[in-house]
Amino acid sequence: MPTAFPLFGLVHLTILASVPLVAWFFVLIGRRSPLHERAARWSMAIATFISAIMYYGELAAHGQLTYPEHVPLELCDMSGFLAIFVLLTLNKFGYDLVYYTGLAGAGMSILTPNLPPDANLYRISQYFLDHGFIVAAVLYLLWSGQARPRRGSVLRTMLAVNIYAMFVGAFDAIYKTDYMFLCRKPDQITLLTYLGPWPWYILATEFVGFTLFALLYWPCREKQMLAEERETA
Repeated sequence: MPTAFPLFGLVHLTILASVPLVAWFFVLIGRRSPLHERAARWSMAIATFISAIMYYGELAAHGQLTYPEHVPLELCDMSGFLAIFVLLTLNKFGYDLVYYTGLAGAGMSILTPNLPPDANLYRISQYFLDHGFIVAAVLYLLWSGQARPRRGSVLRTMLAVNIYAMFVGAFDAIYKTDYMFLCRKPDQITLLTYLGPWPWYILATEFVGFTLFALLYWPCREKQMLAEERETA
């Protein structure tokens, strides 16, 4: 049954507030001991994986999982895979990428959700669980001190995202799809709505993305410099 989702209504605001609370809850669990810390990381990795496959599981159950319409090529799909990988491995380069794509990409998806008007309660719940756990994973790793974005990570992430967008753009051109909204903007009101017509909004997202990434790195800059001084002392 379709369920209208009011933007910035009580439910939406509750969801926005719950994401950092979930991250902090896992931080508190991990502080008890190294064993609890590992259990918290792996539990969040499992939760992130389950929330990601719920969408494709429902499509498969209803015989709607088709190619090329339902391929995990969106930027948030990549962020989800990266979040799981980093939670399991604590890979530094992986965290450099997911810190920005997770907070700026999945975070913006939560803030201005791209939900079709006929979305049912299951789809709405899955959407916010999927994107919410990506953001929570990034915050959990940062707040627990297990990972942080490194110097130069903004430029590395911009380069990686653009290379990935070239691959996705080629897929869109071949199969007439619209992954990452490289061919047309979403029908729902999102940040892209205000960035002009195609193809100019794609160029605008480069500047918006770089600005968001730089702002996200700024709070970590001083801590990064202090950590580097300790390592070289």
